[in-house]
Amino acid sequence: MGVRFPIGLGDLPKVGNPFGKINMNQMKTAALAGLAVTCTSSAAFIGYTVVETDVTHSGYALTRFELFANFNAATDTVLNVYNFSAYGGWAGHANLGSGFWHKDDSNSSAAGVLSQTSGSWAPQLTGNATTNRPFDSFLLIGGHAVASNSTTADPSWVGGGANPNGWNQAQLPLYNDLGWFNAFPPNMQGAVGSDPNSATTVKLGQFMLSQSDHADRKYTLRIAINNGLGTAVVASDGTFHLPAPGAIALLGLAGLKTRRRR
Repeated sequence: MGVRFPIGLGDLPKVGNPFGKINMNQMKTAALAGLAVTCTSSAAFIGYTVVETDVTHSGYALTRFELFANFNAATDTVLNVYNFSAYGGWAGHANLGSGFWHKDDSNSSAAGVLSQTSGSWAPQLTGNATTNRPFDSFLLIGGHAVASNSTTADPSWVGGGANPNGWNQAQLPLYNDLGWFNAFPPNMQGAVGSDPNSATTVKLGQFMLSQSDHADRKYTLRIAINNGLGTAVVASDGTFHLPAPGAIALLGLAGLKTRRRR
């Protein structure tokens, strides 16, 4: 675990977030005040949380960002997410679609090799839970990043045929409607409380970036949920940062950011 940052919803007026949760694996020595939190008319979706952890592998200093959706009802279930793009669209933020690291088994000739040129966003290809998963970028609708995960990329990744590799590539294609979904909703993989989801969160992705990557990465993502099989579907828009805005501000203050690497 690392630092948990509540991130804003939608585009309504911002409300300050007075708290943050700090894990001992990573400490930031200044208060993360004023994080943006805004609300939409979602039935139970509260917002996104990013958990940030510094790691090292093969001589590379990396930061792992785990993206979670937060809820407040016992039966909330994520069906799919879509319209994933840089905030404001990729046209003016093309650099935010690159810089990601992968360590999966998508490349049979170099399986499990840490790379920025070879990789997949499919959780089924992540590979070993110890030697691969902690250092790999992938997307999912709950569950573990294993071969049996039922998360599937939606057709938006193909770009009408312009990108035949779909999500089997290291960096993000610059399409403003990227999405992924649970292809078998009856397994309740996207439900809160369903292993390994907590009672209030569902993991949607993991992003690996270099610790030296200080770009202000703000993304938008629409989420579709219901309260169990057969119930009405509600969609909400939200945004998240990699890293959180408070962490970016600290980078300009010498001596105020310390990390414990592992």
